[in-house]
Amino acid sequence: MKLLWQIEHSDIQKVKSFYEAQKTNAFVLNRIERNVKKALPQFSNELFWEAMISCLITTQQRSGPNSSVTKFICTKPFLLNYSKCKASDDLQNTVEETIRKFGGLRRGKTIGEEVEFNFKWLENGGWGIVHEIVEDMTKNQTTETERKSAELIIDNLKGFGPKQSRNLLQSLGLTKFEIPVDSRITKWLTAFGFPLKLSATALSDKNYYNFVLVGFQRICEACDIFPCVMDAAIFSSFDEEWPKDKLVW
Repeated sequence: MKLLWQIEHSDIQKVKSFYEAQKTNAFVLNRIERNVKKALPQFSNELFWEAMISCLITTQQRSGPNSSVTKFICTKPFLLNYSKCKASDDLQNTVEETIRKFGGLRRGKTIGEEVEFNFKWLENGGWGIVHEIVEDMTKNQTTETERKSAELIIDNLKGFGPKQSRNLLQSLGLTKFEIPVDSRITKWLTAFGFPLKLSATALSDKNYYNFVLVGFQRICEACDIFPCVMDAAIFSSFDEEWPKDKLVW
C-alpha cells in the first residue's frame, strides 16, 4: 500500500503567499542564518546543555516573545548553565529551586528529574554519542540523517519525544528538514486544508508524527522552502514581532 502526496498548484500559491507575508520577520531571518546558512557558534557541551534545558522548559508552557519561558532562556548568564549544574551536589533540587524562584514556570519537579537523568547519561558516555550525532549531521545533512539523529535523542534523553527531539536539534542550528510539529503547525495545516484530521495527542506516537511531518515536508519541497524556514514563518505568525535579543530558537 502506498500513499501519494499530491500538491496542487493552488496549494503552492497559498503557501507562497503566506511565506511572502512572513519572510522579513526577524524570527524567520534568524532561522535562515542559523539553520540554512549555518552562521553558528562552535558546538560545545555547554551549548548543547543550555539547548537541552531550554527545550525541557518549553514543554507544555507558552513560549512567545514576552513569556516567562523566553525570559528564563534569555537570562544571562544562563541560570542553569553546565558549570553550575555540574558543581551541584543535588542537581534535581537545584533545577527545581531555580525554576521555582524564577516564577511563572511550571513542571519544576518533573524538569528537575529529567535534567538529573540526562546529566547522568551524558556524563556516562552520552557526550560521545552527542558529538557523533553532530558530526554525522554536519557531514551528511539529509532528511534521513536528521530523523536518525532525532531517534537517538528520543531513545536516550528523558523528556524528549518526537517534537522536542527535533526542537533540540533545530535550536542548535543542525536541521533543515525535520521540524518540531506542535499546535501552531497543526493549526496552520488544518487551515491550509491538510487532508486528514490532526490530533495533538496522536503526535506523541512516532509513526503518526512522521506521517504528518512527511506531508509538511512535501508541501515545503513543492514550494522550494526549507521546512525549518517554513516552521519559523508559521511560528512567528502567531506572535508579535520577536525582538532581536530574544531570538533564541
